[in-house]
This record gives sequence, C-alpha cells and structure tokens, in this order.
Amino acid sequence: MGGVPALDEPLKKSLGPATAKVMAEALDLHTVGDLLHHYPRRYAERGELTTLSDLPLDEHVTVVAQVADARVLTFNGPKGRGQRLEVTITDGSGRVQLVFFGKGVHKPHKDLLPGTRAMFAGKVSLFNRRLQLAHPSYELLRGDSEEAVDTWAAALIPIYPATAKLESWKIAKAVDAVLPSAGDAVDPLPPALREGRGLAELPDALRMIHRPRTKADIADARERLKWDEAFVLQVALARRRHADTQLPAVARRPAPDGILDAFDAKLPFTLTDGQQKVSKEIFDDLATEHPMHRLLQGEVGSGKTMVALRAMLAVVDSGGQAAMLAPTEVLAQQHHRSVTEMMGELAEGGMLGGAERATKVVLLTGSMGAAARRQALLDLVTGEAGIVIGTHALIEDKVQFHDLGLVVVDEQHRFGVEQRDALRGKGKQPPHLLVMTATPIPRTVAMTVFGDLETSVLDQLPAGRSPIASHVVPAADKPHFLARAWERVREEVGNGHQAYVVCPRIGDEEDQKKKAKASPEDEAEKRPPLAVLDVAEKLGAGPLAGLRIAVLHGRMHPDDKDDVMRRFAAGELDVLVATTVIEVGVNVPNATAMVIMDADRFGVSQLHQLRGRVGRGSAPGLCLLVSEMPEASPARQRLNAVATTLDGFELSRIDLEQRREGDVLGQAQSGVRSSLRVLAVIDDEEVIAAAREEATALVLADPDLGAHPGLRTALDALLSEEREEYLEKG
Repeated sequence: MGGVPALDEPLKKSLGPATAKVMAEALDLHTVGDLLHHYPRRYAERGELTTLSDLPLDEHVTVVAQVADARVLTFNGPKGRGQRLEVTITDGSGRVQLVFFGKGVHKPHKDLLPGTRAMFAGKVSLFNRRLQLAHPSYELLRGDSEEAVDTWAAALIPIYPATAKLESWKIAKAVDAVLPSAGDAVDPLPPALREGRGLAELPDALRMIHRPRTKADIADARERLKWDEAFVLQVALARRRHADTQLPAVARRPAPDGILDAFDAKLPFTLTDGQQKVSKEIFDDLATEHPMHRLLQGEVGSGKTMVALRAMLAVVDSGGQAAMLAPTEVLAQQHHRSVTEMMGELAEGGMLGGAERATKVVLLTGSMGAAARRQALLDLVTGEAGIVIGTHALIEDKVQFHDLGLVVVDEQHRFGVEQRDALRGKGKQPPHLLVMTATPIPRTVAMTVFGDLETSVLDQLPAGRSPIASHVVPAADKPHFLARAWERVREEVGNGHQAYVVCPRIGDEEDQKKKAKASPEDEAEKRPPLAVLDVAEKLGAGPLAGLRIAVLHGRMHPDDKDDVMRRFAAGELDVLVATTVIEVGVNVPNATAMVIMDADRFGVSQLHQLRGRVGRGSAPGLCLLVSEMPEASPARQRLNAVATTLDGFELSRIDLEQRREGDVLGQAQSGVRSSLRVLAVIDDEEVIAAAREEATALVLADPDLGAHPGLRTALDALLSEEREEYLEKG
C-alpha cells in the first residue's frame, strides 16, 4: 500500500504550476490519478486520417491531415497593409482552410509546407460558406520510419478530450510524464474476479489505454476499465442495500377481513396479472422486519396507483399509517380525489356513513387554509387518518405521525433525496419505501441509478384502455395539416369528448425577455416557444371559436388550478390549454385528443408522459405532435420515433442514446458520480449486470471489505463524503 500516494500527488509537482493550473481549471484534473483516468476519446492512425468531411461547426476539434497548399496574401486592413497565411489541408475525405494573421504568419509559413503531415487543433468556424480553423495550434508529425523518435509518429495517436487552452497533444505529453506512476495504481478488483474474467491488471490497462500498440490493446484496456467503473459503483450500492437489511422496521401484514379485503371485495374489475405479481412482491417486502426499498416502474395508465393504494391499505390494516408524496399540488389533489373515489365509504373513517373498517384519507398541501391544515395535522398525530397525501408540505417539522409505516413517493426524479429522507425520518423506526415512476427506465439505468432499490415493473395495461394514434403535424411544410388538426379537435368535441392543447410556455413578459436574449441558429428556434395564454386566445377567436376553452399553468393560484381541473374532469370544459402541469397523474377518461404545440421543444420521455393523458377511457386516443422543424432535423426524427411506438422502454432507450450518459446519471442522481468514462450505461448491459451480481456476493461475504483494501481505496475515491451520504439517503 506504500505506493498509493504516487497517484494522489498533485499535478503541479510533476507538471509544474502553470500546466497544473490549466488542467485543474479546464478539465477538473488535480492529481496524477485524475490525469491517468482522463482517457483518450479516440485514436488517429498513421495512414488512416480523421475525416474532415464532417467537422462539427463551433466545436473544438483535433484533426490529422496533410498540407495541400499554403500561400501568403497581402491585404489592406483598417490599420494599413497586413498579411494573411491561408493553408489548405486535406485528409482524402475533405478539405479545410487554416488561416493565420499578422505576426502569427511566419512560423506556420516555414513549418506548413505542402506534403507536411500534422495534427491541428482549433475551433471550426464558417467563413465565406467554407469551413475554416483560424489560428489553430499544430504539432508536426515527423519521421515515417518505425525508429522515429517522435512520439507523435506512434502507430495510434491518442486524441484526448481537450479544450481551447489545452490541446490534445499537450495532454498527451503530460500523460507521458506521469505514466510511470501507473505501476503504483492499487487494483480495486479482487484477484479472483480479475483472473476469472481474464481481465488485464490495472497498471497494464492504464498503459494500454494511453499508449496502445495495437487496437487489441485498446479493447483489452477498455474492457478492464469498464469493469472498474461498474464494479466499484455496484459495490457502493450493494453495501447500501446490505446496510438497509440491517435496519429494523415494523413488519406490516394486512389483518384478515380488514380494510384491504373490504376494498378488494368492492373492486368492479379484477387486477391484471402484472398488478397481482407486483403486489405480491410488495406485500412480501412489507412483511419483513427491515425496510422495503422498492422502485415501481409502470407505463402511464398501467395501474400503479391501484397497486400503491393496496399497499397503503395493507399498512393501515396492520395499525400503521401511509404517506404519499407527490411533486405538485395539482398531482396531490388529483391523487387525493382518485384515492377517495376508489375507496368510497372506506375513506370516511369516523364520519357518518363511513364503513366500520374505514379510515380517514387527508390531504396536506402548502396552500391549504389554516383551519383545514390544523385538522389534517391533528388527524395525523392521533392516528385518526390512516392515509395522507401531500406535497413536500408533509416534510415540515410541524408534521407528526402517530405511526408512519409506509412512504410512497410518486415520480421519483422530481424529488430531492433529502426530502425523501426527511419524511422517512418521521417514523419511529424507518418506514417502508415505495418509489413510483411512469418514466420507463432501461434495466441497466435502473441498476446504475436506482441500484439501491429493488425494481418491480408493470408492463401490462389494464383491460379497457384504448390505443392512442400519434401523428407528426409539420406546421411549416404543410400548414393545411395544422388546420386539419383543429378540425379533428372539433370533431372529438362534437362526439362528446374533450381535448388538451399543450404549450411549452405560459406566456408572460418576463419569459419573453429571457427568450429574446437567446439566439439559436435555427429559424424555427428564433421565435420564442408558443405560449398557453397566446394560443388559448387565438384558438378561441379562430379555429376553436365557440368551444368552452380554459387555461391551466403553474403560476395560477392553487384554488384556481383545482377549480379548472375539477370543471374539466366534470365535462364543463371542452378544451384545456395547458403547460406540462398536466404531464403526470391527471386522469380524465373522457379526454381523447391532445395537440402538443412546438413538440420538438419537449424531451422524448416527456412527450410519452403527456400522450398518456389521452386514451384513458373506452374511446381511442389521438395525439398530434405539431412542429415547425424541417423534416431532416434530429428534432423531427425524435418526434417520428415517438409517433411510431407506444413502448415507453423503447422510447427511453432512444432518449438516452440522444442525450449524453452523464446527463442520465448526473441529473437522475447528483450523488452518483456521473463521470463514467468508459462505461456506457446502454451498451454495457452485460458488464453492469455481471458486476452487480459479483458485488452483491462480495458484500454479503465481507460487508466491511476488510479483505479488499484496494477496493476500499477505490470506493473512498468514488464516494466523497457527500456522495456516501447521498447513497445513505437513497
């Protein structure tokens, strides 16, 4: 273990203060170990040149190419006569111009003679409709013989993720300086696992990824380093799960002939096989004496709320209380309404007309009146209310429970872990936890991001749910399609149904100003996104004149929001023009059509969520995705993907492939390190699944990792204190 500090050594010792400063500021690299784990993004080969034909505009690139010609031009500028050096480089696939001005002309003019090969790094810009690099940095590639001393003539040239201040080859030289320290790297993988899977040793893997001699070297190194990332993360999560099994919790078993049996007896339909299977998993967890931690994934409308309600009733039966945490007031009110409707007289505990085994279901939100709030708090502390549904108002210090047994969190990704933790802290012992999400999460992401939760999936829609037809409406190319969309809305209303129109923005002045500052390249992007208030006004005066139209958005007073939702649900309104506040949990079976304006401004998963608001009754649903983006644009391809499949798992895969991995892990769980460098969550499913199995077995045998000091060290590096704490709370 004596060699560990070599990798912890600050870079300024090895590289000097100036380079170390740039590395820290530009790339967040501080130690020798950080730099050794800054892997090349790709490799350029001598004799096989990087393509100039598809250089991305406005990005910083590194290319390997040959000088085709170079000429110095004299021009008259504002400060008199000046010189400009224009160099054309080619790689067989395309040509790009390099430009050098003023005093910067002399050296490149001497270096960049026709036929010279070099690496060039700079920002790609457009001048006179041609791609160019202005004042690029360059490094000549000299010597074609195998004995050539120059590092850059190596067979595989590593191209590092670089920045304007730090070109790829400067990083490569810095790596050369610290590469000998790789021999001191402490291996986190247990020898039995490494040998059993035929993986390279860590020092060798680091040398091969930075200075590969062959493509096989790169493959072996990546395979090994993927295992490091997957395994260390899975060990962290396995230790969390193991620690949870050591916590005490009250086992909650439903009483025979209790409120759950009474509820099941009055259900007008039978549960789907999926609902029964998932309910059994949950009830088995609730019956154990350590806290359940379960993620319930289910497509929009797969009946998650029903499963969660039955779990809450089982806990009430056992003498405990259940709390359901919703991300917005609209959703909390909606859940409260649907739960009390489903339960009927069973939700009227202590009231006239309530059933004998009934309990009280209370709502608790921030905007409630003082008297109603006082009563709700009293019902919770006395145990009169078995079920409470609310927003983060449930977390406040004033809220006390008689005996909190189960916390159900709806739409996990909208809640901070701290909030979940604060609510869990309100039980006498840790309560059981059920997290519900309608955003389908591919299995590997669930294992990586929600690895501390066991997962249940509801993938079957209840009988009686109707299919939803989705179509893209290209408003710019075919304006008559948009006119037809409004006719379709009128037809649906004429048949006694209702419709949603969704817009990306509310539409007030402050919003406008913010947008005015942005100047995206695309024409369609230049105007601000369509707004609820403007669209509602235009529709009311134009294509939907005469229909009963109302607006719904997040800045309305909660009572007004609730009133609009109630009127829409009661059929007193024909068309609801809304922002994404309707995205989750809003349930109006009579709403059959949805028009999403500027659909390209929404993410794939969000569009899928929104679409799930229609087709909830017996009549088929229709979802129209309106966009002004041109047909060939990535935005339109995304919309076509949404229109062609109703499979949320397939869409979440597409969504993930289009976003960067870091976003997935970074946004979903700020605490789990999002700097996965070689592990790709979508592509490396097998590695992640195998790492999870190995990690679980290892932690079971040695929870404190006493026999694995190298793994312990790697874990400490992955989990700084806040991350450790984050996983604690997960």
